[in-house]
Amino acid sequence: MSQRSITSFFSVQKKKVEEEKNDTETTKVDDEPKSKQRTKSPLSTTPVKKVKKSACVDDGSPIGKKRKQTKKLVLSSDEEDNENVTPKSSISGGSEESSDKSASSSSEEEAVKVLSTGRKKRVKGAIALKELEAKRAAKRARVDNGPAPEKPAKKAETSEEKVKEECSEIAEEKGESSEVSVGKAEASEVAVEKEEAMEVEEPEKKNEVAEDKKEESKETAAVDPDDSETKEVLETSDFSDTEKETVDISPPSKKTNAKKPVVKGKEGKAATKKKSPAAEKKKTTAPVVAPAKKTMSNFFGRKDESKDSPSDDNKSTLVKPSGSSNSAEYNPLASKYHPIDDASWQKGKPVPYLALARTLEAIENTSARLKITEILSNFYRSVIVMSPENLIQCVYLCLNKLAPAFEGLELGLAEKSLMKAVSQSSGRSDKQVLEELDSTGDLGIVAQNSCGRQTKLFKPPPLNVPKVFSQLKEIAAMKGRDSMTRKLEKVSAMYNACQPIEARYLLRSLSGKLRIGLAEQTVLQALALACVTTPPEQKEYPPAVLNASQGISAESFKSKLDEHALILKTTYCECPVYEKIIPIMLEHGLKKLPEKCQISPGIPLRPMLAQPTKGVADVLARFDGRKFTCEFKYDGERAQVHISDKGKTVRIFSRNQEDNTSKYPDLVSRIGSQIESSVEDCILDCEAVAWDRESEKILPFQVLSTRKKKDANESEIKIQVCLFVFDLLYINGEPLVRSPLNERRNKLKEIVKEVPGQLKIADGLDTDSLEEVQAYLELSIKGNCEGLMVKTLEEEATYEIAKRSRNWLKLKKDYLDGVGDTLDLVVLGGYLGRGKRTGVYGGFLLGCYDPEAEEYQSICKIGTGFSDEDLHKHSEFFKEHTLSGGARPYYRYDPSLEPDHWFDAVQVWEVKCADLSLSPIHKAAIGIVDPEKGISLRFPRFLRIRDDKKVEEATAASQVAEFYQNQEQVKNQADNNKPMNEEDFY
Repeated sequence: MSQRSITSFFSVQKKKVEEEKNDTETTKVDDEPKSKQRTKSPLSTTPVKKVKKSACVDDGSPIGKKRKQTKKLVLSSDEEDNENVTPKSSISGGSEESSDKSASSSSEEEAVKVLSTGRKKRVKGAIALKELEAKRAAKRARVDNGPAPEKPAKKAETSEEKVKEECSEIAEEKGESSEVSVGKAEASEVAVEKEEAMEVEEPEKKNEVAEDKKEESKETAAVDPDDSETKEVLETSDFSDTEKETVDISPPSKKTNAKKPVVKGKEGKAATKKKSPAAEKKKTTAPVVAPAKKTMSNFFGRKDESKDSPSDDNKSTLVKPSGSSNSAEYNPLASKYHPIDDASWQKGKPVPYLALARTLEAIENTSARLKITEILSNFYRSVIVMSPENLIQCVYLCLNKLAPAFEGLELGLAEKSLMKAVSQSSGRSDKQVLEELDSTGDLGIVAQNSCGRQTKLFKPPPLNVPKVFSQLKEIAAMKGRDSMTRKLEKVSAMYNACQPIEARYLLRSLSGKLRIGLAEQTVLQALALACVTTPPEQKEYPPAVLNASQGISAESFKSKLDEHALILKTTYCECPVYEKIIPIMLEHGLKKLPEKCQISPGIPLRPMLAQPTKGVADVLARFDGRKFTCEFKYDGERAQVHISDKGKTVRIFSRNQEDNTSKYPDLVSRIGSQIESSVEDCILDCEAVAWDRESEKILPFQVLSTRKKKDANESEIKIQVCLFVFDLLYINGEPLVRSPLNERRNKLKEIVKEVPGQLKIADGLDTDSLEEVQAYLELSIKGNCEGLMVKTLEEEATYEIAKRSRNWLKLKKDYLDGVGDTLDLVVLGGYLGRGKRTGVYGGFLLGCYDPEAEEYQSICKIGTGFSDEDLHKHSEFFKEHTLSGGARPYYRYDPSLEPDHWFDAVQVWEVKCADLSLSPIHKAAIGIVDPEKGISLRFPRFLRIRDDKKVEEATAASQVAEFYQNQEQVKNQADNNKPMNEEDFY
């Protein structure tokens, strides 16, 4: 309490005492009747004087108002002191009934002793806590070589002694003890300071009060209740919940303006106004004017320790302490984001799962792709600087993965099981959870709304990223009889430790649908941006460069970012394993990735893809003057075969890097012997095709799709497979992807032992004749193939991983009439059937995928090409993927197209159409060909389900625009003939 406030209080008290001497009649207690006796103060044997009403009357003047308020504060303090000892007497309306005369003086003395003992214990505990904090501050000051704290000046001690003397004088005049008087002075401090600050005639005092409050708020810090030394102090101190006077050492809450006692000064800086030990003791033990209900949660109130602001964005000398588990604490959207100061955890500590959840929430609420990249990059920058060992887990959780796709690690938890875990953990009934799920369509939202409904005796420790990641991997690995029960136990344990926003994304991760529209290419771009902005290879802490974008032009920074992003994406295509990429990136930076992360058997590559073309003339125009070859395009499934240990180990991967080895046990058993013995290891690019051994002919893809997808038994296999090899990507430790096709093909012919009906090199023809290409196309169709693959042999003939390259062109039989290619489209919604189709979906809304905007754009409604069996099959499948809450925010469509039921984007269909046209309703490729119109399909027809494709691999919006512009009727219109972008996008 400031000297100025105490002096003001005493001046008021002295005036009041003088008026009481003149205006009141003093009578001894023994002479008063029983009905008019005033109860004695439990802390003093001096009789309490009777006060007239007139002494507290507010006459309207400032002095009168202050006198009235001060009187109320003092009397209120009297009542609190007497509340637990003897009944109170009223002083506002004349004399009232006093306590029973038979109460002995010994009981009063016992009450005084009890109250005094409780106060001493609380004071002792508060002093012990302050001494503990002082020791810690001194220790940190020694470590940081900071200035030693200043000793309190003697002048301050003298001032405090004067305060004691004045308290004693007033107490003697009022017949009270000095301790009570000091307590009352402390209790009225807030009111006196507030009135002084509001006085118009004293503006200088107002500034001083504001400065005092500001300084005290700076000095406030939290006491950690989990610390062992703090626990020891608390255990030896008595903080009784039944006593009215409290020793409040918690910091001020953000939601209240009540002043709290100062426990510890700001670390590394001496306070501008030092308090003497006596003053600090009095302030700590002062009674609270209006004490709140004392609980352990508000007693251990937490607040972040203050920190110095860095001189610039590139340098920082302080580590931001770990924050509390407050969902609003971490903000990846912070302006001028600083990877250290804006992090919510300490250096070397695990990344809080709350920080990841807040990042995912910000991404979900943002639609702009560049902003999403920035948000995710900010989070990754903090992880790189503060907890680099957690970066792999953070990347996987952002992608809703636990491991590379070829490891096949899946959670396998059904929605009903997760609903049960939510209901059991939250105390809600299964019916309540189901009803809310039906209305929201999002189990994550249901989990968020249900979180915290059930009271817990002990709150579990907060979640962190490595803990959540390891728990999810354990759940995915559980198998056996009681595996589902054990899985749900782990889910419930994590859910009980969640904050609401964490519960949303934890349950979404468990269900396998993160639902934020975050594509892997955006994650890679954000990771590249984080590494360019805050280079991870810096060894010192804090890093010398925290924001490399400062000091250079935006163009230079963008050029550098594009270069590094290409390195990262190319490396990931060749080696799609974050466990290999990220450690090298953290140790050596992005530029070392091509050297350190190379192709190796056992790790699948992302395959090279071909561009569609409409006819033979287009092929010759594209490859004019260059050597090319035409190969049969087989109607089967892409298979990447990895052979190692001289054929002893064989693994087969799909185009999505999924492990299909158990699907083809017949191929695994024989292919090792069909490769030359000189080959230690190699990687083959092939097509697995259903084969009829009796007729020695290729069977359609639909026959191959009936084969068991996993754990097939070779003795039970009915559909035989022939493997057609068309490329060699790696041999004996040497990657060949940067070698021309002609060289790769020659080496392939040297190592493969062809066996009819089992293993063959793809049929091909090297030519530059229009007639020969046309004849070979017809021959491929007669052989039950889809058409031709036309490839350059020498120039621009490298294997371009994960690209849809123009150096590979596909010419299919369907191209000869109408559209140059079939389209792979995503099913977005269903229309209920009528007539013969009653009870099933009669039509569907389809869309293409725009990787730039990361959204699905409507392109057509489809209702033809389905058999009755197809319609029933589709209707049953999409029952489990229906959205009750409406379309996803990343679905782009016109309201007039809204279906009866919306679906999750989970399945790709191959569709054929007559042609494409501009549409004012559909949104496919809107803004590419026409600024206001999209593109739609005319007479679309269903062909088949593409189980081998992910929804992100559906036909892109840019491809749809290219199909449209390649149509003859469009080419003939000069106004609409716009040049296409020649770049290949990932």
